[in-house]
Amino acid sequence: MKLTILVDNNTIVDRFYLGEPALSVLIEAENKKILLDTGYSDVFLKNAAKMNINLLDIDELLISHGHNDHTMGLIPYIKYIMEKKDEDLKLKKPILRMHPYALIPKIDSKIGNIGMMISEKELNHHFEVIKSTTPVHITERLVFLGEIERQNDYEKVENPAKTTVNEREVDDILLDDTALVYKSHKGLVIITGCSHSGICNICSYAKKVCEDDRIIDIIGGLHLQNPPSERLNKTIRYLKDSNVKQLHACHCTDLKSKIAIGKEIPVIEVGAGMVIKFNE
Repeated sequence: MKLTILVDNNTIVDRFYLGEPALSVLIEAENKKILLDTGYSDVFLKNAAKMNINLLDIDELLISHGHNDHTMGLIPYIKYIMEKKDEDLKLKKPILRMHPYALIPKIDSKIGNIGMMISEKELNHHFEVIKSTTPVHITERLVFLGEIERQNDYEKVENPAKTTVNEREVDDILLDDTALVYKSHKGLVIITGCSHSGICNICSYAKKVCEDDRIIDIIGGLHLQNPPSERLNKTIRYLKDSNVKQLHACHCTDLKSKIAIGKEIPVIEVGAGMVIKFNE
């Protein structure tokens, strides 16, 4: 499996790519191209072009959750697809896979809608939209986890936005937040967007779904931004007890958390343009 970081908050010295406070990752596994999230703008398209990566032939586009820093890039991506179709290029219609709640508006009292800005009707013009709450095998080894079971009380969503479910306004506890897991022979590689559902909950669910307790890497945002001491300490203890081999912590993981985790588990710097490979 090969992962290419198309968008991250960070950039790397002497690698001349753009960054933004968002995430987009290209995954190439078992002869499939899978795009996880699209960032906040067209930055993922610009970086892919500089890396000579074709994003017109992806098999699936997966949405980790419905926040705009992971889905706003759908707008320029659709524009890009439409322009290529206008040039009479024959393009396949990729699958767009997500939890159904990723499509529901997420209303922040100060900012407004911080969720997806495109309707399901519009998305259906360009993608085969598939909504799933249950685990799905994208390939033999790569699994979309669906709705994450939440087993602890220290990773609950803090200061939630509001959303509407069954015509009732409720706190948005981001049930749409999901992740991917790759089943290598050496153990599991967990790939996250933001880990709003909790990285410990994600790891526990990945172990359960894949029937494997070995975690060799976690790549993505851990949603540890000035976290309460209890959450950070219990997260570190869980990851250490789980014998996680290393972390590529990025996007929504602050320096304080990386330093604290790094005292127990190797934390590797991530930035736009980085390529990570795993043997099957």
